[in-house]
Amino acid sequence: MRVIGIDPGLTRCGVGVVDVQPNRRAVLVDVLTLRSSKDLPIERRLARIADGLEAVFEEHRPNAVALERVFARSDVSTIMGTAQISGVAMLIAARRELPVALHTPSEVKAAITGYGRADKPQVGAMVARILGLDAVPKPADAADALALAICHAWRTGGVAAEAAREARMPRATPAAGAPTPAQQAWLAAERAAKLSGAARTVER
Repeated sequence: MRVIGIDPGLTRCGVGVVDVQPNRRAVLVDVLTLRSSKDLPIERRLARIADGLEAVFEEHRPNAVALERVFARSDVSTIMGTAQISGVAMLIAARRELPVALHTPSEVKAAITGYGRADKPQVGAMVARILGLDAVPKPADAADALALAICHAWRTGGVAAEAAREARMPRATPAAGAPTPAQQAWLAAERAAKLSGAARTVER
């Protein structure tokens, strides 16, 4: 599965592309940060980010798109820009008939680190470790985009798919009906995401 993760933003838009195999092994394909100047009119800023996203989609031909779910914040200008770029990204994906998934920050953190309230340095460090990188991608928007892509692949085509396959195979189910290791990992990530739900409205 090839996934494009997008951390939407009008000034900085993180974009990460990863290939994830059914065994959860993730490989970095590309990572970049698209930027638009605050001096430009809003329509030109949107067009600049859109052009960059179009180029990434065209070059890498993903199977799916993962976006951070937008939450209300006190800074109205920030939330507006984030929402606008999210709309641009979803439109580009829709025109290519690609599935789009929205993941909360807590869901991403739980999937990547096992803890729904992990901070950005922890998420970045785990992204580097998962992808076998020597350093954490900079800026944070880039690391967040990669985390989104990995989270989506693991939730939809990695651990979840593996657990579902094993659940359909009687010989793969331990005695007394205990969950398989893959099912345990998936359930643990789900529980962590739910436990951290109360903090979602204040997270980036």
